[in-house]
Amino acid sequence: MNYVPAHADRRSRQITARFDVVLVGTALLLAATGVVMIYSATRGKLALAGVDPHYYLKRQAIFIVIGLVVMVVLALFDYRRLEQFSTILYVGTLLALMGVYVLGSSALGSQRWFSLGPFQVQPSEFATLTIVVAMATYCARRRDGLAFRDLVRLLILAGVPILLIIKQPDLGTGIVLSVILVVILAVAGMPGRYLVMIIVGAVLIIIVALNLGLLQHYQIARLTSFINPKGASSAATYNVTQAKDAIGAGGWLGKGLFRGAQTNLSYVPFQQTDFIFSAVGEQVGFVGSSLLLMLYGVVAWRILRTAELARDTFGRLLCAGVFALLVFSVFENVGMNMGIMPVAGIPLPFLSYGGSASVVFFAAVGLTVSVHARSGR
Repeated sequence: MNYVPAHADRRSRQITARFDVVLVGTALLLAATGVVMIYSATRGKLALAGVDPHYYLKRQAIFIVIGLVVMVVLALFDYRRLEQFSTILYVGTLLALMGVYVLGSSALGSQRWFSLGPFQVQPSEFATLTIVVAMATYCARRRDGLAFRDLVRLLILAGVPILLIIKQPDLGTGIVLSVILVVILAVAGMPGRYLVMIIVGAVLIIIVALNLGLLQHYQIARLTSFINPKGASSAATYNVTQAKDAIGAGGWLGKGLFRGAQTNLSYVPFQQTDFIFSAVGEQVGFVGSSLLLMLYGVVAWRILRTAELARDTFGRLLCAGVFALLVFSVFENVGMNMGIMPVAGIPLPFLSYGGSASVVFFAAVGLTVSVHARSGR
């Protein structure tokens, strides 16, 4: 029998006792809601195609179990040790992002996945967290504050993977990483004039990209249809129109679970992924959708609370990156379902169908729990 020192065992119990039960419980509740909504959005069309109507439900359940395992492992892992592995994680991310161009599989005009048997792994999703770790490590080691040269280095550090991701093309994840970059720089104490320069520069880059045709045709159509929906073609606005119709049909209390023409008849394209919020709106209505957003508010609150309690700069910056990832993903996904944000292909955390995204969001929670458990307060 292996002997465990009493102080080590006591320390382990103390850390476990400080796990953020509220954050973990809310994430699990959101994931369970997602399984139900994914099943409701896919069972009809699968049955008509002669396929097992539980196909997506079973796969999403597997993804959640894998995500839970990753979350627990990261929660038990001392987040401070990630600084030692940040370079390895960053280089591995770059290799994976470049590898999809050689060994990756294509779908819907994009090449951003590795096929592993019946499953697909999307490196760009995992890049969101590894880049958070890399930027947090760099900023935490600059104890005298960030200067202009640090801004240049951080822009290169984040810019290389962002360009590789946009090239796939995956504009949505590239936008998420850009937001994470700005948030971490702000929390790390980057002077405000530099942040304004970054935002202005980003706007100029978007304008140049639109005018020179550097983006894919469908990406330009999505952006321009959001800016001028009346002047856009029906093909460019079809998905959003159907999603808005589904949400509007739900009214105050919704049509009820597994009811609603838009969802049952599969009128909303990609409803189990990008447009899962439309299934929520149609089935549980304004009240149910508001409760769902309140759950996301609880997640955001717990992450911010953990950032406040963090015992070091590295932990605080990790939480800031996780906060930016989760909050912006919710804002963008819900906004595009309602037609107030451009369609960028960003999944709704814990609800949208997808293995890579599910694992990443649970991993983000695991990192936050690790920081919270070791806050020492």
